[in-house]
Amino acid sequence: MQNVVLSVHLILALLLIGVVLLQRSEGGGLLGGGGVMSNRGATSALQKVTWLLAVAFLATSITLTILATRFQRCLGPRQHGGRPGRKRRACPADA
Repeated sequence: MQNVVLSVHLILALLLIGVVLLQRSEGGGLLGGGGVMSNRGATSALQKVTWLLAVAFLATSITLTILATRFQRCLGPRQHGGRPGRKRRACPADA
């Protein structure tokens, strides 16, 4: 599961980089009057795709964080010199 989410995350990162590089530079950055804070009603399709990819990238980042903390909790005591005879907690990956 974690590998699938990581693969999607990397693909989203590459797509996001590509879409951002394809956009026309308007100068001034986000608060310079040409970014998200402007009164322009029409947004280009490229900007909409950028926002969609950014939201998906954020979602996969949060998902990877949750998966990593669950996996680390499963390894907990054994990783820090726990007793060898102690049973390991059930992990989602064991199922």
